[in-house]
Amino acid sequence: VQLQAFGGGLVQAGASLRLSCAASGFPFSTYGLGWFRRAPGKEREFVATIAWNGAGTSYADSVKGRFTISREDAKSAGYLQMNSLKPEDTAVYYCAARPGYGLGIAASAYNYWGQGTEVTVSS
Repeated sequence: VQLQAFGGGLVQAGASLRLSCAASGFPFSTYGLGWFRRAPGKEREFVATIAWNGAGTSYADSVKGRFTISREDAKSAGYLQMNSLKPEDTAVYYCAARPGYGLGIAASAYNYWGQGTEVTVSS
């Protein structure tokens, strides 16, 4: 089982980035996908999630309207489009997968995690 997040980088405030998550070793199309982040000196927090069939999404209030989560089951891939980035979005971003239905906001619902990709937003 492997989840690999990539696409992070250093950008200026107001810029956009698209993070990707490549999955292998499990039936990705039957798993919900989530993105979490950990900012320096802070706890890991929920960012966004999408249901196994793409029918539902949920976002943290801090990113709602700026970030969009999506998935492409044919490629076993997930994405996080991040627009209007702010310095407070600076963090290591992790993708994670969970079995079952519904929308998972709690990290404990996820059993597969990627290694993280770093996003730095300068002011």
